[in-house]
Amino acid sequence: MYINDFVNMTSRAWVIPILSKLNDGVPGRQAALINATGANRAALVKSIEHLIELGLLERNPGHGHPLRPEFRLTEEGIIMAKIAQKIEGAVEKDHNELVRRSWTLPVLSLLHKPSYFIDFKMKLNTITDRALSQSLKTLEDHNWVERNVISTQRPPRPIYSAVNAGRIINHIIYPEINFV
Repeated sequence: MYINDFVNMTSRAWVIPILSKLNDGVPGRQAALINATGANRAALVKSIEHLIELGLLERNPGHGHPLRPEFRLTEEGIIMAKIAQKIEGAVEKDHNELVRRSWTLPVLSLLHKPSYFIDFKMKLNTITDRALSQSLKTLEDHNWVERNVISTQRPPRPIYSAVNAGRIINHIIYPEINFV
C-alpha cells in the first residue's frame, strides 16, 4: 500500500469504522451503519461517497430503495475491510476517536523503524508541521508513540518509535516489514 493512497483513504474520519463494520457483516445500508458506527448521517454519507470514489465500495445493484441505497465492498474493499477490522480490534474502545483522526494512521504506518520529524515530513508531503507535531504529541500522550531525545547529537534531536497499540497497528498496516 502506498502512503499517499493510505493518507487519501483515511482522510475521512469514518472510513475505518465503516469498512470494519461491513467486514463484520453489518448490512451496507445507512441506518445500519449509523447504528453500528455511531457516526452522524452527514459524516457517514461523505465517508461512503469517499469510499466509492476510491473504489472500495459500490452500490449493490438490485438492492435497496433509490432513497435508501445498499452498498457492498469491492474486491479491493474486502482486503481493506479486513485491515480496518484488525485495526479496530487492536484499539481499546476509549481510543477509537484517535483512529478517526486524519493523521493518526498515516503517522503510525511510517513507524516501522524509529524516525525523526523530518522523515515524516518527507513521506507525508501534505502534512503541516503543526499537524504532525500535534499528531505525534497526541500519540505520545496515548502511549502509542515513544519520543526519545538523542542528546549526543548537536543540536539534540527527538526520535519517535511505535509502542503498544501503535506498534500493533503499524504491523497490521504493513505486515511484510520486519520490525527493528
